[in-house]
Amino acid sequence: MVTRLRLTSVAVFLFPYVCFADFSGPVISVLDGDTIEVLHNHRAERIRLSGIDCPEKGQAYGNNAKYAASALVFGKEVTLQTYGKDKYGRILAVVLLPDGTNVNHTLV
Repeated sequence: MVTRLRLTSVAVFLFPYVCFADFSGPVISVLDGDTIEVLHNHRAERIRLSGIDCPEKGQAYGNNAKYAASALVFGKEVTLQTYGKDKYGRILAVVLLPDGTNVNHTLV
């Protein structure tokens, strides 16, 4: 019983590290200034740029935020440094361009 409890505890603490790993892929969609979709294993993964908060669609400057993000990443290969998921199930990540540009910092 104690062994099972210990194994469960270890699995819970290690779960984020096992499930999330850095990966690369092309940006196939920009939903708004801080949310993109990246193709990974033939599947679109919704990515929330970690550490920034842009105006949403319908808010003041929301279109400007989406345009800025699109100009930086749409159609480009990016590398993601992932940090888990947010409450909406999006992968939290720092997005890097091939030249080393940190997209999160650039958008801020």
